[in-house]
Amino acid sequence: MQDKVEECARLIKKSGFIVVLTGAGISTNAGIPDFRGPEGIYTTRKYDPQKTFDINYFLYDAKPFFDFARDFVKNLKKINPTFTHYFLAELEKQGKVQGIITQNIDALHQKAGSKKVIELHGSFWKSYCLKCGKEFSYEQMQKKIFKEEVPKCICGGTIKPDIVFFGEKVKLLDKAQKLAYESDLFFIIGSSLAVYPAAILPELVNGKIIVVNRGEVNISSGKVNLFCNENADDFFKEVSKFLMSSSH
Repeated sequence: MQDKVEECARLIKKSGFIVVLTGAGISTNAGIPDFRGPEGIYTTRKYDPQKTFDINYFLYDAKPFFDFARDFVKNLKKINPTFTHYFLAELEKQGKVQGIITQNIDALHQKAGSKKVIELHGSFWKSYCLKCGKEFSYEQMQKKIFKEEVPKCICGGTIKPDIVFFGEKVKLLDKAQKLAYESDLFFIIGSSLAVYPAAILPELVNGKIIVVNRGEVNISSGKVNLFCNENADDFFKEVSKFLMSSSH
């Protein structure tokens, strides 16, 4: 692993326009189960994914989603960003990271201090009434989720968190594509690239690509300069140590 650590650190030092794509694997160390992992909702079937995340089903009956949301929000309260989240926020402060594109809805990048975050699948930070469009903050929604089975607006409309359901378009894809295209170093962290359209972003990259993920990744190996089948936190702790020692 040491060779890969040093190579990764070298590429970070050389780069001025780093873009990062993150998936569920970056947050599993924080205690958020990967939806498709062993404890995930697709595997345990504790929630039916079609009923929970399909926009048409939500419009028909929002209860299955809010049953999931109550558990998710309870979990989020106890969860803090991982070492990798903080490491990326630090690289952004140094002017290295120009954008983080995430498939996650946990907002841990923002909690860690990252500002340049594109949430392809939205997040829980804002919610909207489907009828009158009134906006609700995370705090307001949190109270409502635990008080009402299906949170309603004063106008009677159902309130929907600003997350992307099956059957809805992802957000800010143009911006994400532009960043991928402009990057001189592109990280894929904790994503198997199984979900489109995030999976197409690496195809647009002209710079170097580093993958840090446990398990298979849906990308042609010819595109990847460095592949690390490692736990992200363990790997980036070593990279961080190496960067610090080599900058003195």
